[in-house]
Amino acid sequence: MNASPEKAPKKVKEKRQTPEERQEALRYNHMMYGPTAGELRPVAKKTNLGIAYLKHPKFQSLITAFRKGTVFQFDVTDKGKVFTISTDGSQISFDGKTIYYSRPLNKHEENLLLDRAAAVQYQGIDALVHLAVAVLRALPELGSPQLSYMDQQFYYGIETLESGIADQGPNLLIGSFKHSKVVEKARK
Repeated sequence: MNASPEKAPKKVKEKRQTPEERQEALRYNHMMYGPTAGELRPVAKKTNLGIAYLKHPKFQSLITAFRKGTVFQFDVTDKGKVFTISTDGSQISFDGKTIYYSRPLNKHEENLLLDRAAAVQYQGIDALVHLAVAVLRALPELGSPQLSYMDQQFYYGIETLESGIADQGPNLLIGSFKHSKVVEKARK
């Protein structure tokens, strides 16, 4: 009975799947059999982009100032950070970066252009996402906005905004809108 207590033999563990092997197996199963009912991704909730801005008096003042060619600014808070939204009459800026700007088309209309590089830079901030869509919805002359937001990226039509920068440059012509700026008449 003086035998020393020996350790119990180790239990042999089954080898578990690595995450990479699991992903490969899932991909194969999806390819062969399709997703099961439990694996279906939930349908993305349709958010009404820009609605919070459209009804807000400060945003309405911003659009009015943009149409008239005057200056206006206000601050918004998103996730604890304060961003300034402003217009000098010819451009709408978000945190000091120009997002939209206008160029004269004729005596009564101006072209609205989107700076894709700035929009892509701030596309992770909800305040900018709603602002970008709200500006297009606030100018009904532009028609239905083709700018959309899915999976943390802006899309214009079916392409991402970022993909068009290399081909066509950062400026994207959205359309023309009527302004109410005072046009100086030439003296005779």
